[in-house]
Amino acid sequence: MEKSIFKVGAILPAAGIGTRFGERKQFKFLGNKPLFLYALDVFINCKEITEIVMVTNKDDIEYVHKEIDSFKTKKSIKVVSGGARRQDSVKNGCSVLSKSIDLVTIHDIARPFVTNDLILSTIFGCNENDGCIAAVSSKDTVKEVNNFNIVRTIDRKKIWLAQTPQTFKKKILLESISNIDYTDEASMVEAYGGTISVIEGSTMNFKITTTDDWELAEKMLYD
Repeated sequence: MEKSIFKVGAILPAAGIGTRFGERKQFKFLGNKPLFLYALDVFINCKEITEIVMVTNKDDIEYVHKEIDSFKTKKSIKVVSGGARRQDSVKNGCSVLSKSIDLVTIHDIARPFVTNDLILSTIFGCNENDGCIAAVSSKDTVKEVNNFNIVRTIDRKKIWLAQTPQTFKKKILLESISNIDYTDEASMVEAYGGTISVIEGSTMNFKITTTDDWELAEKMLYD
């Protein structure tokens, strides 16, 4: 099996307030356990990941610690409080990783069906690049729209929908953090000038954003 030439740590942001979902979904039970434990379980069992940092709200740290204890794993798992923005939370997470960590894999805990293979693919993709992310190619025709009027049709062959996990060399990830708000780490590293490759993600690795997404996740869990 291919192995990474780097030492890898993971950051799992779980500090969202659930504006679009209507409640804080990371702690809502999906089946018999809180949502955030699904992705955490996969990362615990990924052999390339040596350390994990959960980033959550200050008031939830004790609860998250309690849930993590149920795994009885020897892998280092730390819990820190998040920042005002996503990149601030990532920075807080990086601050408690060992200095020996070369790569940082970031994953949305709202994507519970991430796989070990997806994580590994983004890690190996960093052997020759500053970063590597999972993404899926667009299957639909893509329109640029302004005020509900079509401006132009974009070649869908060039459109990829970014997912997580996203893995980066720690040094450039930290250097890329700025005062500009970004929706994902790849945008941040890209703006800094980093080289980022893409590996084929999975439609199963969807992000739970709405109640419809939650119902789909429940269906997948029980089917």
